[in-house]
Amino acid sequence: MANLKEVRERIKSVIGTQQITKAMKMVSAAKLRKAQNAIVQMRPYSVKLSQILSNIMANLEGDAGGAYGVQREIKTACVVVVTSSRGLCGAFNTNIIKSAVATIDSELSEVRKNGKLTIFCIGKKGFDFFRKRYPECTIISDYVLTYNDPSFDNVAIASQSVMDEFVAAKYDLVTISYGRFKNAAMQFAETEQFLPVKRLEATASKTKSDYIFEPSKEQLLKTLIPNILQTQFQKCVLDTIASEHGARMTAMDKATENAEGLLIDLRINYNKARQEAITKELSEIVGGAAAL
Repeated sequence: MANLKEVRERIKSVIGTQQITKAMKMVSAAKLRKAQNAIVQMRPYSVKLSQILSNIMANLEGDAGGAYGVQREIKTACVVVVTSSRGLCGAFNTNIIKSAVATIDSELSEVRKNGKLTIFCIGKKGFDFFRKRYPECTIISDYVLTYNDPSFDNVAIASQSVMDEFVAAKYDLVTISYGRFKNAAMQFAETEQFLPVKRLEATASKTKSDYIFEPSKEQLLKTLIPNILQTQFQKCVLDTIASEHGARMTAMDKATENAEGLLIDLRINYNKARQEAITKELSEIVGGAAAL
């Protein structure tokens, strides 16, 4: 009977866990719709800005990137890591961290050995990991909570901080690791160069467009490049938020299915144990009657 009691308690516990995972799946599904709408509306704007920048750079001679396109020898670097602040979303955060670590260990290994690597964390999961595993690096935690408010004005403060440090030559290279959202079931961890701005070759397009710009192309770039960089930075944050909710919804759905499978096994074991107990009692009754 003690065995029956243990099985009943475990069944009760699994049912409670299943109810929690179902609720978390529904909450993530609701948040995913909002986050997906935000990134879907953001992408066309970001793509159009990049096209405008490409058109201007294709016809511009000299240093097209301005202060944000200066190529320097990589002696110092900054890795921006955008992760979520909560768990229970499968391997989502782990994949982003692995992508950042791969870049650090391959391209920035010498910078790290010299103690010139800065890790700029947005989201608590990345901050907790790098604070413990990379004590020799400079960990910036001032913008960890930026993840909780992905509005442009709030994210622009963090991106402008990175851009100002690059212009001041504190960083020679800035990369950003984030989760790119494709759909609710697929998210990809990516690491891409944020600064300096990559130069676009004029020969990339077979036909050149000779537009009249007012103001001049050089002056236009001084305004466009910071805005485009801030837009790209926010796009990475919004991508990560949508990816987080998609990953959590998928993880909670799988957890609910696993709980259902576990319940089936527990109920079978419970019925077996109950049948054994009944058979034992009947055997004792029959044995006692025979003895009388």
